[in-house]
Amino acid sequence: MKTLNPQGIDDMLLYRLGRVLGTAGSLVTRLCEGEFGITRREWLVLAQLGKRDGILSSELAEVAQLDRARTSRAVTALAEKRLLERMPRPHDRRQVTLHLTAAGRAVYEAVLPRVTAIHRELVAPLSPEQAGQLDALLVLLQRQADALQRDADLPKADRRRGGRRVALPPSE
Repeated sequence: MKTLNPQGIDDMLLYRLGRVLGTAGSLVTRLCEGEFGITRREWLVLAQLGKRDGILSSELAEVAQLDRARTSRAVTALAEKRLLERMPRPHDRRQVTLHLTAAGRAVYEAVLPRVTAIHRELVAPLSPEQAGQLDALLVLLQRQADALQRDADLPKADRRRGGRRVALPPSE
């Protein structure tokens, strides 16, 4: 089994999942950008608000699994496009809840069935039993990934500068 004993990057789960996401995800990107003028990240935010309208930006970042800065940029872009609005909370005006506008709801309702169709085509080769196994395996892998992240003792990357610089040993 290559996945349990990878011989190189081509055998590694994250690389293989990334390739599937890159290939099938590009269809979602083309759909969102080409037909609706939103990025895939903005679609993710719209989709989460379509299910959870009225949540805080920090809650949105958590459910979308985006960092707060990326969430803030997507929210700002969607507000500028008038697809969502920020509403101050009555008891704490420093906090705002996020709501889809009528235009945002219309985009969500137009994009969702198209993305669902891409999903259905992607998983079409799977039998119902395989699809159930895949769902169960993804839940298991997500739990393990969450545990790895909680327990990780790694330095934080500085993405603005291309990561942390490590001094390499001099070549001979």
